[in-house]
Amino acid sequence: MSRARNHDASRDPWAIEFFQRHRSDDPGRAVPGRSFLDGCPPGVRGHILAVLRAVAEAPPPRFAGGGYWEAMHGDMRGLHEVRATGPDRRHYRLFCLLDREGDGLARPTIVVITGLSKPFRTVFSARQYAKVRALAKEYSSRRPRSIAR
Repeated sequence: MSRARNHDASRDPWAIEFFQRHRSDDPGRAVPGRSFLDGCPPGVRGHILAVLRAVAEAPPPRFAGGGYWEAMHGDMRGLHEVRATGPDRRHYRLFCLLDREGDGLARPTIVVITGLSKPFRTVFSARQYAKVRALAKEYSSRRPRSIAR
């Protein structure tokens, strides 16, 4: 058999990159996902990063999730979230896109878009979800993709 037939690219680890806002959308070129993680308690940040690494190594199509990595539905379809619970049972969510062939990406990539947190037993508002969707749309509209370097 040829090497190409033995090689299964669907098993290769994915990259993890952070979306960076484009200069024309945000002169400060914010990196919302990194800013969110920097504001998380250390244990929560460590948990979220460990889940991201596990998903990337699985890679995503094969990762079962275990309640920590979930595909979103409805208006949020196309996004995935990493879930973590922190002090006082506060919920932390990191929103990501799977980009298999984005212009400027070397390989399939989990792109960290942004994150939100909420108190226990509450829900995010439609407005909060709309902001996440707007950032994801901003990322997807750029060629080449706008990621933090």
